[in-house]
Amino acid sequence: MRSSSPLPRMSRRGRVTIGVLIGVFVLFTLLGWGVQAWTDWLWFSEVDFTEVFRGVLVTRLLLFLAAALAMAAIVGGNLWLAQRLRPRMRPHSPEQATLERYRMLLGPRLGLWITVAAAIVGLFAGLSAQSRWNQWLLFLHGGNFGVDDPQFGVDIGFYIFQLPFWRFLLGLGFTAVVLALIGSLAVHYLFGGVRLQGIGDRMSNAARAHLSTLAALFVLLKAVAYVLDRRSMLLEYNDGVGVYGAGYADINALLPAKEILAYISVVVAIAIIVFSNAWMRNLVWPGISLALLGVSAVAIGGIYPWAVQTFEVKPSARDKEAPYIQRSIDATRASYGLADAQTSAYAASNLTPPENLATDTSVVPNARLLDPQLVSETYTQLQQVRGFYDFGPKLDIDRYAVEGETQDYVVGVREINYGELTAQQSNWINRHTVYTHGYGVVAAPANQVVCGGQPFFVSGFLGERSRETCSSPNDQIPASQPRIYFGERMQDGDYAIVGKPSSDANPAEFDRPAGESGEEGRESYYTYTGSGGVDVGSFGRKLLYAIKEQEANFLLSEAVNENSKLLYVRNPRDRVEKVAPFLTLDGDPYPAVVDGRVQWIVDGYTTAATYPYAERVNLQQETTDELTGRGTIQLARENVNYIRNSVKATVDAYDGTVALYEFDENDPVLKAWNKAFGGDLITPRAEIPPALADHFRYPADLFKVQRNLLTRFHVTNPGDFYSGQDFWQVPNVPDAPDSGQKQPPYYLYTQFPGQEAPRFQLTSAVTPNGRQNLAALISGSYQDGQPRLQVLELPDQTRVSGPVQVHQQMTNNANIRQQLNLLSSNQAQVQYGNLLSLPFGNGMLYVEPVYVKSNQQDAYPLLQKVLLSYGDGGSFVVLADNPTDGIRQLVEQGEQAAAGNPPPATGEEPPPEGEEPPATPAPPATPSPSPSGQAPPLTGDLGVAADRVQAAITEVRAAQASGDFERYGRALKALDEALTAFQQAQQAVGAPAGSPSPTG
Repeated sequence: MRSSSPLPRMSRRGRVTIGVLIGVFVLFTLLGWGVQAWTDWLWFSEVDFTEVFRGVLVTRLLLFLAAALAMAAIVGGNLWLAQRLRPRMRPHSPEQATLERYRMLLGPRLGLWITVAAAIVGLFAGLSAQSRWNQWLLFLHGGNFGVDDPQFGVDIGFYIFQLPFWRFLLGLGFTAVVLALIGSLAVHYLFGGVRLQGIGDRMSNAARAHLSTLAALFVLLKAVAYVLDRRSMLLEYNDGVGVYGAGYADINALLPAKEILAYISVVVAIAIIVFSNAWMRNLVWPGISLALLGVSAVAIGGIYPWAVQTFEVKPSARDKEAPYIQRSIDATRASYGLADAQTSAYAASNLTPPENLATDTSVVPNARLLDPQLVSETYTQLQQVRGFYDFGPKLDIDRYAVEGETQDYVVGVREINYGELTAQQSNWINRHTVYTHGYGVVAAPANQVVCGGQPFFVSGFLGERSRETCSSPNDQIPASQPRIYFGERMQDGDYAIVGKPSSDANPAEFDRPAGESGEEGRESYYTYTGSGGVDVGSFGRKLLYAIKEQEANFLLSEAVNENSKLLYVRNPRDRVEKVAPFLTLDGDPYPAVVDGRVQWIVDGYTTAATYPYAERVNLQQETTDELTGRGTIQLARENVNYIRNSVKATVDAYDGTVALYEFDENDPVLKAWNKAFGGDLITPRAEIPPALADHFRYPADLFKVQRNLLTRFHVTNPGDFYSGQDFWQVPNVPDAPDSGQKQPPYYLYTQFPGQEAPRFQLTSAVTPNGRQNLAALISGSYQDGQPRLQVLELPDQTRVSGPVQVHQQMTNNANIRQQLNLLSSNQAQVQYGNLLSLPFGNGMLYVEPVYVKSNQQDAYPLLQKVLLSYGDGGSFVVLADNPTDGIRQLVEQGEQAAAGNPPPATGEEPPPEGEEPPATPAPPATPSPSPSGQAPPLTGDLGVAADRVQAAITEVRAAQASGDFERYGRALKALDEALTAFQQAQQAVGAPAGSPSPTG
């Protein structure tokens, strides 16, 4: 009698409904994929990078098919084999009676169920494999580095190009064998090949042979894993010394253990086959073999290395680990480009402003006053003209040669900010066919202000201009095509439809205000004539992009005509990322006017994470500082231990043309990628236009990574590295040290000691670990087209203050604090610009611009003062109206100090020649007034002590206002110490006891 099915059958209508729903889902999924693929092909055709689209697509498809078919074949083949090996006769038992119902259900369609299971497994395997397209292309096209690892003598190229894909294949193999073993065991159990009840053997001979073979194959894969683990050990973290790479215990205990375990695994695999099938034909000895393998793995691979580390290495780790620390130092310096860093001693022993400060022509005149982050608001208010124009939260720094003189400029691009369009301007027609582009590159010299603290604009003017004294009478950086169709303010969905009908229609795109100072009512319109954009004039293209953008106006609006082009992916960084998905891009693209065209320059990095012994860092963590998210894009959380600035990419701001230029001619990773995409993807370095190369700058994110690593890896002696006493740290933002944000590096056109002429360089100060005095200055620049890292290292016990100390000393100076308080009020706030640390005259010059911003609506920061200091940061300090006056006052203070006289108060004119300089004024200090009722001035040590008390009082007030109780406690302690020192100074000079009173 035939058993009834344990599950109810679905009605025909239900099956049809489910089939229709599945069909609709598949149809729309395939339609979405098809539309995306087709539009991507059109976009890549526009930018002439179809080889990237085709190469990535074909590679992903082939990997998907290969992995899916292999996994499906292995798993499905073993399931089919398991059911073919089922016993013909099964003993009667309650267990078999229970299983009979399931055999009746699955039996008639067992082949279908096996196919479905194999297909599902294959699908997930294929999806996993296709995401490894980059590893496969490097595996296929990677070459040698020409450098061998220090342990096995294997070329580094094996670790970068081969090892990652071998490890993926091994993982895929493990997954296939495990799934096949589990699935086969289930089928054998279902059909009686494996039993838990009944008399006789619990497993048929066929099932035993099948399952033992799979188990042996798993153990053989484990042997391969041990072999690869021996290479991978050079990439692991060494907890004992805090560096990457195999240490003493790894090399002398774990490495031979891995080799022994590999041999044991091979023996165990053979034993499983022999004992299970050829000799005893049971699972006792195979089980014992597997148990011995597990015990060996724990004892040989775990306990023995632990014992060596604990009893042999730890008691003398400095000596034992020294060779391996040296390996990590050498590998890290090589993999991050630190090996060629030029380190030189800089004594900074001069603490008195030298006379030649006033006559210098290379450092002082080029000191940058405009802060790109602060003056962005100023650019927006003074050069915006229309509310929808925007310069972004941070401007850029570049250098230009104007009238034969090279200097750095603060540069901004006047872009369309679609988020600032009014409700009326934001309808579909206006947003996508009228407001299509920005206009002009606005630049101002970085070391010059006019008209009460405004930048001196020299380019990017709109329309006719009235006579102004606050900007250049002519365009000093002219752009023959100033229109900005591609820019940093463009986001996903900010596409533009350009082009007018063949009939002589009026231009529809808003171009720029044409009247004086951008007066309303006089506006110029324009029609795009560039080569960029995808043609959308035909009905098929309109329909295609209507589906892609889910916008019916592509079909309905007359604005989309037979000559229309669609501009999309308009952000320069996104554009480069799409055509070069193998590059990691710098977070700060910048514009440059090159031969009259506005070009966005984007730095591209090739990276890897498998360089033996090299330090591994997280790019997001290492590059995050105060500017991240404020005009600088945060990098992804990518772990790397090799990086090169191999590519300089450009995007034309008018037509969107993308070019990839080779910058590092010796990078094996870039050579592999170029080969993977036909060999012509990257333009050779020799073909870089000289006018473009003049605007290349040392990339900020690479510099941050190198700077952070140099804080440790400037130490090249393994013993000193182990002790860590000479490590450095990157200081926090000087004017907000409690924020925890790192001080960003800054671009300067200046000349450092050891340099023959001024360079455009990226600079950062570092301090000793756990202290605030200055340890070194690190700069990155290009010399003869090659990157150069320079480290000016100060003596260990230097008196020169670091950025945070210098800012506090300058702003807490009693006289300066009074002037700053006058600038700050309920109606205005003081903002500090970049604090520049400039080595000069065997000492340190510090320059910090001071801005004032009114609290009124639409106010913008204006440069009002400049803080300057020389020496240790606190002895010679001035707050001047401009750098020239400040330098003059510093030099005069130095001359007076050399003559044995105290310097004049900040802001005072020096005394006439032949007269005694006035004593430095201090806060009213003593409780015993003079007959006139005024407290006598404090001089000498007593005046210094009074200044210290005043500074402490100021810090107490600031800490109290900040709400930081820990800082408040420190400030109170400092005030108590300052008062004690003041009282001691009073006793020393015989003054009556008392305490100084605050000044404001």
